[in-house]
Amino acid sequence: MSARVALAGVLLLALAACGGSEKASTDTPPADVAAPAAPAAPVAPVAPVAPVPVIALADLTGDAVKGRTLFNQCRACHSDVAGTNAIGPSLYGVVGRTAGSVPGYAYSPANKNSHRTWDRDALFTYLESPMRAIPGTKMTFLMANPQQRADVIAYLETLH
Repeated sequence: MSARVALAGVLLLALAACGGSEKASTDTPPADVAAPAAPAAPVAPVAPVAPVPVIALADLTGDAVKGRTLFNQCRACHSDVAGTNAIGPSLYGVVGRTAGSVPGYAYSPANKNSHRTWDRDALFTYLESPMRAIPGTKMTFLMANPQQRADVIAYLETLH
């Protein structure tokens, strides 16, 4: 007997041992099966959870002075000086600029081809989650706090 035939026999025995029958049983259930439980007492309704409010930039007032301090987090990759690129492009004059347009900076294809104009709302959304706003962007830093995003944008608006 070949090894394949022996293996096939062992597999068939294993399947048979698992009760491979698909026929439904019409017999009475075994004695150890419990009867259905009585209905439970009514449960008090749970108060609905209020949705998390979506905060838009228009709901906030940005503070450029605070934003300048917060921009220190951005300095690890960006400059606020015109013509000075670093790991990221210079953010001097970014408000109103087309994405992927700073000369001399190697943008990701996703960012360069986004044809996005960096207005205040686009920046607010992008800073919250760059990779969600422009999938494939190189920027991984995000700023979850909406007020901080508004403050940084207020600072960026002063850079002209």
